[in-house]
Amino acid sequence: MQRVGAQLPCPWDRTDQDSRLAILLQVRWWGLLLSLLLGGLVMRADAEPGGQVPGWLSQMLRAPEMGSETPRIGASDAASPEADVPLRLPSWLAEVLAGMSDPQIFGLPRWFPRILGAQATVIDQGVLPFHGPYRDANSFKANGDNQIAQTYGLYLGSQLTTRLQFYFDVEMFRGAGISNATGLGGLTDGDVIRGGSVQLAKTPYVARAYFRYVFPLSSETERAEPAMDQLPGPEPMRRVEMKLGRFANNDDFDQNRYANSTRTQFLNWSLWNNTAWDFAADTRGFSYGILLAWVNPTWVLRVGSMMMPTLANGNTMDDHVWNAGGDNVELTLRPTSWGTVVRFLSYVNQARMGIYRDAITKAQETGTTPDIARDDHPGRIKWGIGFNLEQPLADEGETGVFARLGWNDGKTETFVFTEVDRLATVGLQLSGVNWGRPKDVVGISYAFDGLSPEHRRYLERGGAGFVLGDGKLNYALEQILEVYYRFQLLRYVQTSLDYQFIQNPGYNRDRGPAHVFAGRIRVSF
Repeated sequence: MQRVGAQLPCPWDRTDQDSRLAILLQVRWWGLLLSLLLGGLVMRADAEPGGQVPGWLSQMLRAPEMGSETPRIGASDAASPEADVPLRLPSWLAEVLAGMSDPQIFGLPRWFPRILGAQATVIDQGVLPFHGPYRDANSFKANGDNQIAQTYGLYLGSQLTTRLQFYFDVEMFRGAGISNATGLGGLTDGDVIRGGSVQLAKTPYVARAYFRYVFPLSSETERAEPAMDQLPGPEPMRRVEMKLGRFANNDDFDQNRYANSTRTQFLNWSLWNNTAWDFAADTRGFSYGILLAWVNPTWVLRVGSMMMPTLANGNTMDDHVWNAGGDNVELTLRPTSWGTVVRFLSYVNQARMGIYRDAITKAQETGTTPDIARDDHPGRIKWGIGFNLEQPLADEGETGVFARLGWNDGKTETFVFTEVDRLATVGLQLSGVNWGRPKDVVGISYAFDGLSPEHRRYLERGGAGFVLGDGKLNYALEQILEVYYRFQLLRYVQTSLDYQFIQNPGYNRDRGPAHVFAGRIRVSF
């Protein structure tokens, strides 16, 4: 506790310097956001049919001729469209930046990497003080907390041959999550990357680096629109796809139109992903492996096998692939003409995991607190299933409902994602077209998180995982309500306001409820 006194701080006071340094850092990151926005406007200038930089930006960026005065915008200029000539990039530069070419002027080799997109997301999130009569190292902070998380990404793609593509993504995470991203099953900010067992450096890293090969099964094609990790062009409507390399399991499995991205939709982990699915990944959410998909217009079958980490929440992958790995199977059905999509997921993980029951037994024999890590043994199994529904209702699908169900056996320790063994969520997305803001979106959802009996008893006896551990537990379902409004400010800029109400944080009836508020800004192109 700080004492309050009349003495003024010295100009060279360390605390004052730290405060000014923090302010300078924030100014620097916001400056980077603005730079990305302006860069996005320029990069699309020659990349889209009829695309051009707005007149005000063109005036700022157009270089005057030698000896000429600084250009002025007069009344006659404003009245004449011809007077505001759009700024255009050389076609070769536009091709590199935006993945689009102008073969009449200049063409790069087809295999040359294209920038498919870039993004910067800043999330400022805080939790108000709430009732918490006791706490331990992994408890959700009851005295309140506020943190800013920042993610940056650059996404590249290359068409190596007609059927073979290569994707390469670089990302960077800065900042932290409230309560150090612990104390809840449904953590409050999906963009937060935990430090992991080795306290990962907050520097640029390779997020994805993988090959994608397409085996056509029909001559009918559909157009793939340009997007991050998706090269534009025709694709067979019936095909077999193969991905090989480094990517994220949830790039392909457990997709949902209305609850899929923490950077544009819901922030809570239990709402943008099935948290009972402890999918194979390192601390940052990526792994190495192979995925096969059999794609048809009304159904898709996906099978994937990925490497598991050597320890819970670890960033080193286990190369003993015969005793460690995560296998997933998902069937996607589109049974009606109403846009209904249903997904059935199952998974089996094998890794060096502990068993809750055995950890409790050993603790009783020795008179100590159970420690799941001390029971780790190679080849242990964890398995589970999931259900995922999306149903468009109106506004060309921009208004719709969704639901998820998840279950895992809960006998072996949570190893990768977060400590949830049972999940049920339901939610709604409402398009702003209904109030004259067609690009805006409102989302509302409710989640129930639960634990298996073995996992619950382990925590009741004072045990801890890499996310949970209050020292003791008065068990109840963790319940989460989240509401957000997303504003489309400019073509490349979105902002969101978000609120979460969390009943029984960390499955503990003795703590909470917690009120979490957030603001989010995203620049992407």
